[in-house]
Amino acid sequence: MALTLFDTDEYRPPVWKSYLYQLQQEAPHPRRVTCANELTSLVRRATLKENEQIPKYEKVHNFKVHTFRGPHWCEYCANFMWGLIAQGVKCADCGLNVHKQCSKMVPNDCKPDLKHVKKVYSCDLTTLVKAHITKRPMVVDMCIREIESRGLNSEGLYRVSGFSDLIEDVKMAFDRDGEKADISVNMYEDINIITGALKLYFRDLPIPLITYDAYPKFIESAKIMDPDEQLETLHEALKLLPPAHCETLRYLMAHLKRVTLHEKENLMNAENLGIVFGPTLMRSPELDAMAALNDIRYQRLVVELLIKNEDILF
Repeated sequence: MALTLFDTDEYRPPVWKSYLYQLQQEAPHPRRVTCANELTSLVRRATLKENEQIPKYEKVHNFKVHTFRGPHWCEYCANFMWGLIAQGVKCADCGLNVHKQCSKMVPNDCKPDLKHVKKVYSCDLTTLVKAHITKRPMVVDMCIREIESRGLNSEGLYRVSGFSDLIEDVKMAFDRDGEKADISVNMYEDINIITGALKLYFRDLPIPLITYDAYPKFIESAKIMDPDEQLETLHEALKLLPPAHCETLRYLMAHLKRVTLHEKENLMNAENLGIVFGPTLMRSPELDAMAALNDIRYQRLVVELLIKNEDILF
């Protein structure tokens, strides 16, 4: 009778390590080796799954000068914060109170509190996902799920605009109710309202999804003519993004790739989606209006390349 991993009386989940050690110490019988390998594989998969569930994004504190009422002590050095006004700084996201000089030495370990993070739209992306303990903003996940459930064949998906007042309603629903917001077909029959709300979320980000720091590298990649070198530069540009931004971009590009698979019905290919999402996901850090205008064609090309090569780049 064949012995499987869970048939033996010796196996118990809490003592898997000792059981694995015992199997490895005994004679290398094929059945024992198979059991040991199965157990090791199960543990490895369980560990990877657990790591995927809880993202560990690093976030800097959002310190702002603050006037404290009553006596306060620095939460970094534990010394008294002297003065009547502007005694120190306070993190607007987690509430940490420190001296101004101490704020430069505080590690990037901000853990945003929902008491301080009161909005969804116009909130820093990393702050939002850390506050809600998610991999991506709930707006992105919920809107994409809704679009893919009933809108992939809609002609002009993402290109056609929804009614602006209803898009604002969706925005307010997310700001008010968070992940409990109702964006179902019963509330918003027109799928263009949901696509409009998703695009508005990205436009309202204080730091764009493709950040200002990474922007020059992405534009550089779009200007390269050699395809292999272009992809290599684009891959390097992705490494410059904060982890939460990169994960959200990956998820969005995978979705847009699925949109292009329905091109015959929705008439939206990678080039058309690039025209829509280029200026939505990227904003030039340059104040020169002419330079920003010249970058629009490269912004479009960046998004088009990300969609077409989504399986290679991420």
